[in-house]
Amino acid sequence: MQIVVIGAGVGGLTVGAILAQAGLSVAVLEASEHLGGCASTFEVNGFRFDVGATVAGGFAPDGPMTRLEQWLDLCWEAHPVEPVMVVHLPDGSRIVRWGERERWRRERLKAFGEIAEPFWRWQEQAAEVLWSLAMRLPPWLPQTLQETLSLFRSLFATLTTYPSSLRLLPDAFRTVADHLPKGSPRLRQFVDAQLLIAAQCTSERANALYGAAALDLPHRGVVHLKGGMGTLAETLADAIRRNGGTILCNCPANRLVMNDGKPIGVETEGGDFLPADIIVANVTPYALAQLLGEAAPQWLQSILPYPDDGWGAFTLYLGVDEKIFPPDFATHHQILCAEPLAEGNSVFLSVSPEWDETRAPKGFRTLTLSTHTRLPQWWQAWQDGKATYERLKADYTERMLKAAERLLPYLRDALRVALPGTPLTFQRYTRRPFGWVGGFPQTSLFRTVRPRISDGIWLVGDSVFPGQSTAAVAIAGMRVAFAILHDLGISLPTKATPALAMSGARRDDE
Repeated sequence: MQIVVIGAGVGGLTVGAILAQAGLSVAVLEASEHLGGCASTFEVNGFRFDVGATVAGGFAPDGPMTRLEQWLDLCWEAHPVEPVMVVHLPDGSRIVRWGERERWRRERLKAFGEIAEPFWRWQEQAAEVLWSLAMRLPPWLPQTLQETLSLFRSLFATLTTYPSSLRLLPDAFRTVADHLPKGSPRLRQFVDAQLLIAAQCTSERANALYGAAALDLPHRGVVHLKGGMGTLAETLADAIRRNGGTILCNCPANRLVMNDGKPIGVETEGGDFLPADIIVANVTPYALAQLLGEAAPQWLQSILPYPDDGWGAFTLYLGVDEKIFPPDFATHHQILCAEPLAEGNSVFLSVSPEWDETRAPKGFRTLTLSTHTRLPQWWQAWQDGKATYERLKADYTERMLKAAERLLPYLRDALRVALPGTPLTFQRYTRRPFGWVGGFPQTSLFRTVRPRISDGIWLVGDSVFPGQSTAAVAIAGMRVAFAILHDLGISLPTKATPALAMSGARRDDE
């Protein structure tokens, strides 16, 4: 059985690693020279920069990355982050997001008072239920009778563990804002900022259940990885190779070759042909439609390159003298300059940890600044000419540096490397059409693409539930891998935990 995975993002590599360990022949095609997609790491002048994602979560004892580590005999070089991040509000105040729950409870009481506690209690209770359910890998949305039965088994097991969770059902059709207390604009501003980076939309639109789980990510094992985010992908790729699979970098796919509605292989842009019985695409839905051409299902052919409310990113990759950082400077910060959020008014700052000497030359650190941005303006500027595009890029660069100077006043004097990245940059290096990143804004539990595209064709990545973040795409990858194994009648080895086994695949000891 030949498996070809297109795209070496964390989701695709998760699928490939599980299937390779199950004894299947796996080949992964990656268009770039770097593994990891939007969670990759690249090097310039001795500085190792994370391309997009800079926060690695899901490393709690019961988290998806820990499950993968146990399942695949991996060793993440992961170091816990505490505090997880500091949020700086426009009025100059700051709120520390502690991973340890009691410290976070004290911090939020100080910041928002007792009026906000009912909201946070609801959020934590809902998140506990939803993370437990997520780790049972329920198929969402189910596409077969077997998946429907598996979903009901997962829901029943969760309800048995948390009998009060039935009260959360109305939240499937509510927003996070429905739970926020009236007359607390500071709390709303903070929650909006956190949801923008975790759910790609603010509280007025974010689905209540998804938002509750997304707001809990700081408590789900946030770590730094030695060498940067790209080591996630490199570690998964090593697991694939260890089990006989292959990784082909600088090898973009050109077209999926179909026969009688089933895949028979992948044609690369270099003219090579790789036979395939099953193809897993770690790309956007629009990109998969382009690869399938006329063989794509009608609904996929009509899909847009990106949703109207989808986001791109503007990123600054900076190499800086470490002397500008004050003692005990947190490694992640969210800086709110004004509302509406995004477009330079909300800047996420990440600095490489002091202990990781692989990230920068001695005496220096890497610093990444990023903001959400709407895509059309960048492509219009490019069409209007290089001068217009460069002016837009310079304007965003200036706004980002000014935001960062709120925390680091001498930043410009400390710069040694400064590289901007726009949505055009993301399209060029990650092959994401128009530079759309972050997946669908999570406004509805039903706003997702189902992974089983057609017979033998699967989709993974941030367009598949549960959406964006390395933890989320790993969960989706695990779910797809076990669904493929179930379809093939391949049992899970006995080291699979009971929660994983509940996905519907069988175990050798059953």
